[in-house]
Amino acid sequence: MLQLLKHRRITVGRFHHRWMSSKSTVMSFGDGSHGALGLPGPIIGMGSDAYEPTPIPGLPPDIVTIAPGHFHSLAVTSQGHVWGWGRNNEGQLGRHPLSPRETWNEPKRVEGLNKVRVQAAFASGVISAALGDDGSLWVWGSSKHGQLGLGKGITKAALPSKVETFSGEEIVKVSLGWGHALALAKNGNLFGWGYYADGRIGKIGRELEISPLESRQEFSGIEAAEKSVMEAIEKEKDMPIIWEPGSIEELHELKVADVACGLDHSLVLCCDGTLFSGGSNAYGQLGRANKDLGLRPVDIRFRPLAIASGLGHSLAVCHDPSSEATGEATSVVSWGWNQSSQLGREGPDNIPQVVEGLAGETPVSVSGGRAHSLALTAKKEVWAWGTGRNGRLGLGSSVDEAEPMLVEYLEGSVVVQAVAGLDHSLVLVAE
Repeated sequence: MLQLLKHRRITVGRFHHRWMSSKSTVMSFGDGSHGALGLPGPIIGMGSDAYEPTPIPGLPPDIVTIAPGHFHSLAVTSQGHVWGWGRNNEGQLGRHPLSPRETWNEPKRVEGLNKVRVQAAFASGVISAALGDDGSLWVWGSSKHGQLGLGKGITKAALPSKVETFSGEEIVKVSLGWGHALALAKNGNLFGWGYYADGRIGKIGRELEISPLESRQEFSGIEAAEKSVMEAIEKEKDMPIIWEPGSIEELHELKVADVACGLDHSLVLCCDGTLFSGGSNAYGQLGRANKDLGLRPVDIRFRPLAIASGLGHSLAVCHDPSSEATGEATSVVSWGWNQSSQLGREGPDNIPQVVEGLAGETPVSVSGGRAHSLALTAKKEVWAWGTGRNGRLGLGSSVDEAEPMLVEYLEGSVVVQAVAGLDHSLVLVAE
């Protein structure tokens, strides 16, 4: 959800698209190997990489919001229709199971949502979700980790299915990780479900458990390593799973403003400005010295206004009290995995620090992928940094960038949304 930075006030509510003109264009760039770019390619069922933002053919001209997942993408029109393209091995496009593979990279309308006017969509690696304008949540795809939230043992939904647990609630945002999910209600209540390990969805009526797959041991030989992996896989059969959405105990007394799930960690921003994190801390992505399981406050010096999670790194747009400017003085703060410079700065990885390369800009939203990051500024410009592999920075090359770089191809365009998928990105441009 884009945060409204006016008066530095965090707001929660329905999605509004008043900023959109009557026409819009969706552009994509990055890894096209799964068809997530929505661009035609020379390989059957696949697309080629795009090194600069490229308009996606075949989409309606009234797209109002976009949602790149790991290997597929979704878009919502002003009429409340959802379109999808990319990987469909798990049914995440909402198409017939026998739909031709060579058509997956072609945007098509998602089937089964005729009874709901959709206001926003969300995507992970294996499932998709949509919010109706009545606050209902619909999910489809396949996940053995309970990420559908449809009930115990339900791992597949070929067509969009309503999450009945939320009857009576108005859901305004969903965020999806590798196997877990968080949903935010209009009244500020937060719900979690799916893979439960390491406190990535907080405490929901059970004792917190450590994931059997979280071991980062050093092994003396290949046989010992293989034995450890096999033991972990065996333990995974008894994974701690919450099959239906439940209220998160740690936050019962607080109102939540925004949520962001990484691969195996989560960020939760409360209306009072407190930022919580939970889940894996293998790369310092929790940003806190407190090692307790569950949702605990992040050690951050600034007041967060908007948040995002990459695969193993975290990002926040924060009010910057050090600036002498009045009004909307903001900075991007980053922490976590930095192997490909996706933090956009130097310094300790596990401590939230300002991305100095955006000094002088006014960021309004951020987004993180596997190993790259994007920021959208008040001037409707897009900045990118991290790994440039497959062109996922949109800068026309595969070169990594240690500091934010302006995506010059988009200069002069009115960019209203810039979002990173795992290895690709989407931008929404108003005409």
